[in-house]
Parts: sequence; C-alpha cells; structure tokens
Amino acid sequence: MGRVTAAVTGERIPSPARWHGRPVAAEPVAARVAGALGMLLSLGFPARCAGCRSWGTVLCHRCAATLRAPRPLPPPAGLDTLVACFAYEGALRELIARAKYRNERAGLDLLAEVMAARAAMLRPPLELVTFPPTTPARRRARGFDQAQLLARRVGGHLDLPVVTGLRRRTGPAQTGLPGALRRVGPSFVPRARLPDRVLLVDDVCTTGATLRHAAAAVRMAGARHVVGVVAARRDPRC
Repeated sequence: MGRVTAAVTGERIPSPARWHGRPVAAEPVAARVAGALGMLLSLGFPARCAGCRSWGTVLCHRCAATLRAPRPLPPPAGLDTLVACFAYEGALRELIARAKYRNERAGLDLLAEVMAARAAMLRPPLELVTFPPTTPARRRARGFDQAQLLARRVGGHLDLPVVTGLRRRTGPAQTGLPGALRRVGPSFVPRARLPDRVLLVDDVCTTGATLRHAAAAVRMAGARHVVGVVAARRDPRC
C-alpha cells in the first residue's frame, strides 16, 4: 500500500503489509514487572468486591445487580456509534480505578468480556481493534497502559487483531484536569494505515474529548467506519 501523508500534520504514516495477527508493540520492562506483580498479588490474596469489599470476587452478585446502564447520549463527534456498557458510578467506578491505579487486572477481564459481547453485536463486522494511548509519562509511572490492556482483552474475545494505531502528542493527562481543559482533549496522530472498519476501545468516556480526537486520527489513517466501546460513560450532568 506504500506510504500515506497525514493531511493535517504532514507526518508520514507507514502502511503495514497486513494487519491480521500483528501484535501491539512489546511492553517495556516496567509493564512486565507491573503485570507480574499483579498476578502474584492475585495469587497470594483473595479478591475483594469493588462494591461491598466482601471477600471472594472482584464484584459480588449483589453489587453487580446495582450496576446501571448509562443515560442515552449521542456519540462523540467522529464515532458512528459509541457503546457504553455501564454508568460511571459506584462499584463500577471503583473496579476501573483498581485496574487503572493499582494494577488489579482481574476487573479488566470482567469488563472486557462485557465490552466484547456488546461490540460483537455491531454491524457491519469490524476488522481491527485499537485504542487511545495514555501519555508516555503515565505509562512509565504505572508500567502499563489501561486502554491497551482492555483493547487486548476485547480483541482476544472478538478474535480481531489489536494494534497500537495511534501516537499521543505531548500534553497533560486528562485525569485531574478542570472540565474546560478536559473538553479540549488530547491530540493524536496515526502511526500506520488502518482498515475501513475499526473498533476504538477505552475504559471511560467523560467529556468525550479523548474519543473525539482519537476517532479523527483513526479516520485520518484511512478508516471509514469507526465505532467505540467503553466500560463506562459519565453523565455530563454529574
């Protein structure tokens, strides 16, 4: 397919010979260490429910029954559809925080299974999974990228290739920013040519700015049908 040039940035984007089976970039040493520690902790200590903190599972049946669907909202600009599995509140919010800030990955497996089941119902069929990467500083500090871990699991359930299709430009992380700055959002550029139908995976949609900019970069890379799936969506009224 040769090489293409991004119309907006002028940066050259490599086009891979094929996507199927192409792995995401190898995780740095910090990521492998963090993953190993997470697995060791899960073996050494029984899980506690993210809602009531009872022992035995990351989310007990009683707390799972409290999870709600998010309020219906239009998708962020650039996405044909956004599937949000749950409202960003209560036990679900704690489950995401545990994975994101404490590297407790058992919750990711649960979330990814639900996300993949919802994404499998989308039509037309999707060809590839990618994600909006976190900032390099956040990745170094945590040792992993939350969205990447989710994307790998969702792609595995869907039997779709997962690629690091975007590069995040230098800028602050969204977490902790004032609302006005969060709505501006991060900036992404494509890393490679993408196929027509792409699934964009992230953990949470708050203002929609991250997904909006990521979807624009995915389309810049050649995709014509871009859908998103998130574990949770925050009600903008809250």
